[in-house]
Amino acid sequence: MVNKPAYVRWMLMQEARAMLVRLAQVKPFVLTESTVPAANFSLSAQSAIDRYLMAGRHALQLQVQTYLHWLQGLDDKSTHPVEAQQRLSLLRLRFNATLSQLDIFADALTQRSEYETGIRLAGLDVVAADALRLEDYYVPPPVICYLDRGSGAAIRRARTRLPGGGENPVAVIRVPRERMIGSGIASSLIHEVGHQAAALLNLVNSLRVVLQQQEREVKDSIWRYWERWISEIVADFWSVARVGVTSTLGLMGVVSLPRAFVFRMNMNDSHPFPWIRVILSCAIGQALYPHPQWHRLAQLWKSFYPKATLDTAGYSLLNQLEAGIPEFIDLLIHHQPRSLHGQSLIEVMDTANRQPDRLNAYFEHWQRTPAAMYRTAPTLVFAVIGQARSDGRMSPEQESAILGKLLTYWAVYSTLKANTACVTPETAQPPSKAC
Repeated sequence: MVNKPAYVRWMLMQEARAMLVRLAQVKPFVLTESTVPAANFSLSAQSAIDRYLMAGRHALQLQVQTYLHWLQGLDDKSTHPVEAQQRLSLLRLRFNATLSQLDIFADALTQRSEYETGIRLAGLDVVAADALRLEDYYVPPPVICYLDRGSGAAIRRARTRLPGGGENPVAVIRVPRERMIGSGIASSLIHEVGHQAAALLNLVNSLRVVLQQQEREVKDSIWRYWERWISEIVADFWSVARVGVTSTLGLMGVVSLPRAFVFRMNMNDSHPFPWIRVILSCAIGQALYPHPQWHRLAQLWKSFYPKATLDTAGYSLLNQLEAGIPEFIDLLIHHQPRSLHGQSLIEVMDTANRQPDRLNAYFEHWQRTPAAMYRTAPTLVFAVIGQARSDGRMSPEQESAILGKLLTYWAVYSTLKANTACVTPETAQPPSKAC
């Protein structure tokens, strides 16, 4: 006759032990990666991810072992199948969450083994890191990029909660595969970087307070829309501030949809509807980098999607929003959050070096001295190339070829630089020793 309590304990122990076996197969990425060094995550990203995953695995192993000890301490009278199974079920949920977190990073790493794609993604990591850099105001987290289908990008921000619990150790940015490879990729990528920067600076919460106060003072409901959309507008601001007209052109490429979608005014969406979003991008550009090109782009967009055929309510709302843009943009760029120590947004961004005339001067210099381009910050390079493309001085074919070379160079250079930093003078000569 089967001893039922003993059988219950035996069955659950087998399941728990099997879980420990599967956990032991979760290895650090440094033991499983199959990519060439230049295509890999940065050393800081690798270390942060592996430390996080191994700590999670170790914690779960201890929980499973504690459960096994608890089972072993039961006798036939104290064995309650419902309680024992419930405890194992909770452990299994934690186990599945641990594997889900592993897959988040594994999916991004797997692409690094694809020919050319992996190297270019590593180059985009460098671009993203440059776009996030803001000296003296925060310590930026590591950033990794991966490709996915669709036209939109997305970010899983660092220091936010992962599925199943725990704090994400790196920023993970999904960029659209269809945008590789052209300057438009910078628009999507740096918009997502802007979300991370906004979180590090607490910009959205800071601006919401100001916008709510403005709405109360002027009693104008238009400010309520700016408040609702502020998280996406701040990310667009970051993108325009970093790469200039490249950002607006890239945005136009993403939101150039059938007319019904462009004018779909869903005020519960955190994104401004496409028509007004492009107009806002042009207005941000004009405020940061005054030039006739922004008016020209806005008029081009309006010719693609004339508002005259809207119904009365839609037409009236659009006019109110447009009329309120200058005051709102002025408030945005001169906002002084506590995190910037008295400085405004426009003051901490490198706007002087990204004025259209300055970008054109860079382009002319690089035509004579191409090597200088490789010694320039990646976001500035994208700004220059996007400006040249906008001005008709560079073809799409030339743009793609140059950016392909640049992404490869940035990936290789950052890898060699990181490896060099890990070699001490005593080990610099043979045999060399990597950290």
